[in-house]
Amino acid sequence: MASDTQGAENAGGGLEFHPMDQFIIQPLFGGDVVHWYTPTNVTLWMALSILAIFALLVLGTSRRAIVPSRSQSIGELAYGFVYKMVEDVAGKDGLKYFPYIMTLFMFIVTANFLGLIPTAFTTTSHFAVTGVMALMVFFFVTILGFVKNGSAFLGLFWVSSAPLALRPILAIIELISYFVRPVSHSIRLGGNMMAGHAVIKVFAGFAGLAVISPLSVVAITAMYGLEVLVCFIQAYVFTILTCVYLKDALHPSH
Repeated sequence: MASDTQGAENAGGGLEFHPMDQFIIQPLFGGDVVHWYTPTNVTLWMALSILAIFALLVLGTSRRAIVPSRSQSIGELAYGFVYKMVEDVAGKDGLKYFPYIMTLFMFIVTANFLGLIPTAFTTTSHFAVTGVMALMVFFFVTILGFVKNGSAFLGLFWVSSAPLALRPILAIIELISYFVRPVSHSIRLGGNMMAGHAVIKVFAGFAGLAVISPLSVVAITAMYGLEVLVCFIQAYVFTILTCVYLKDALHPSH
């Protein structure tokens, strides 16, 4: 979670807390204005995510052994999990693009889990981050589709199995849904991460009231456990959708 809740009583005697404050982007070295080149809390936690991935997949597996260490086991499990996903969804042809998909999965799942650390910043709760990743996937599979198939890639929008009179209408629907992909792809991840952290912050704010403090602690614990599950599921969903889009680019026939 981005920051610990600070409960305070306002002038009217009520409890005041701001669950969305944890998502504010702030410069690391002071100042009020954030430019494109300004190091921020987002920059810091994205860098920490990359360092964590490097430590796990490079340093943790540098001394490979028949009996693996914990870090080697986690690295091998992650590798095998994503490899099997790509092979099952996109087919053997999709394995050529496994490194890119593996990078996406590891960055998202690592950033999600780092965001659960108290006072941390969840970079994947911002649509500026998830939107860029979704657009990268969108342009990647679109360009790949045309490079691999040429004009035959447009067959993705033509439902040949439908009655001829309905095909133009279905083509428009398919075209719209195709261009909506990066929107749904990014909002699904960012929205789920933001919502979960905001709910935890709300429960934490009520923990300042002695009457309902025990219930708040129970609710926070339950939500935190749910968020651990959501962190992995959302990384999985983003990755498997990428594999589905990759399959459409490699085999566009409808």
